[in-house]
Amino acid sequence: FDHMIDLMEKKIDETGVQLLWGTANAFSHKRYMSGASTNPDPEVFAYIGAQVKDCMDATKRLGGQNYVLWGGREGYETILNTNIKKELGNLARFLELVVNYKNKINFKGQILLEPKPHEPTKHQYDFDSASCLALLRKIGLEEEIKLNIEVNHATLSGHNFEHEIAYAIANDALGSIDINRGDTLLGWDTDQFPNNPADLIMAFYFIFSNGGFNNGGLNFDAKIRRQSIDPEDLFYAHIGGMDTCAKTLLAVEKLINDNVISQYITDRYKNWEEKLGKVIHSKNTGLDTLHQIVVENDLKPQAKSGQQEMLENILNKYL
Repeated sequence: FDHMIDLMEKKIDETGVQLLWGTANAFSHKRYMSGASTNPDPEVFAYIGAQVKDCMDATKRLGGQNYVLWGGREGYETILNTNIKKELGNLARFLELVVNYKNKINFKGQILLEPKPHEPTKHQYDFDSASCLALLRKIGLEEEIKLNIEVNHATLSGHNFEHEIAYAIANDALGSIDINRGDTLLGWDTDQFPNNPADLIMAFYFIFSNGGFNNGGLNFDAKIRRQSIDPEDLFYAHIGGMDTCAKTLLAVEKLINDNVISQYITDRYKNWEEKLGKVIHSKNTGLDTLHQIVVENDLKPQAKSGQQEMLENILNKYL
C-alpha cells in the first residue's frame, strides 16, 4: 500500500493532477459481507477503522480535498438476526472516530458521507440524503460531515438526482458528487457515464445557483464495466461524460443569467413575505390564532396551478 502511494505521489508531482478525494474499500472483501462499521463482529469494526486510518493518512499525504465514507454494505438483509439500535450506534461511533482522527492529523479536507439505498444490502442505513442528514444531526456531526451524492444512488432510492442535490443544498449538506448514472430499468449500479444534458441540467442549476462547490467536484467512476471491457472504452466514457457536463454548464449559465426559473419560484412563494406569512412564523401565533384569522376574514383559498408543463417547455429551450 505504501509503495502504491509512493507511485501516486510521484505521478501527482509529475502531472499536476490533483486528488479530489480518497476512500477505503469497505465493500469487496468477504469480511464485510455483514457490514463494516455495522458488522456484528467488533473485530471487523476494528479492521475497517485501521483501514480507514491508512487511507486517510494517504489522502492527506496526496493533498486530497475530501475523504469519502462509502458504506456500500452498511445495512442488513433480515431483521431476524439484526439489532438495528446496536448497528446504528456503532455506525455513529465510527463517524465520530473518523472526525476525531481528521482533527488529530490536521486534515484540512472535507469528510463526506455517500448515500446509497440498497444493492447489495436490502436495508441500508445511508439510504438517501434525508436519512444521512438525520443520522448526522442525531449525533451532532452535521457541521463536520457533508454528503457525496451519486446520480445512480439517487435513482435507486426512488428519487432523482436533482431532488437529492436540492435537498442537500437546502440543508447546507452538499459536499461533492459522483456523476456516474445507472440504467433506470435496472435495479443495480451500472456505473455509466453521463450522456444526456437533460439528466443533469436541474442538478447543475441548483449547484451553481448556490455558489458551486467548495471542496467538491465531479467524480467519474473510472473503471471498465460489465460489457465495456476495452481500455479505449474508458477514454470514450470520460470524453463523452466531460463533453456532456460542459454542454450542460453552458445551458445552466444562460438559465441562471436569464433568471426565469428562479423568478417564477420567487413569485410563487411571495405571499409568505406578506402579513399572513409573517404572522404564521411569529412565535406568538398558535392554531387558535390561525382559526380566528380564517373565520374573521372568511378565507376561502383558491387552488393555483403550478404550471409544470410551461416550465418544462421553458427548460427545454435551454437544452
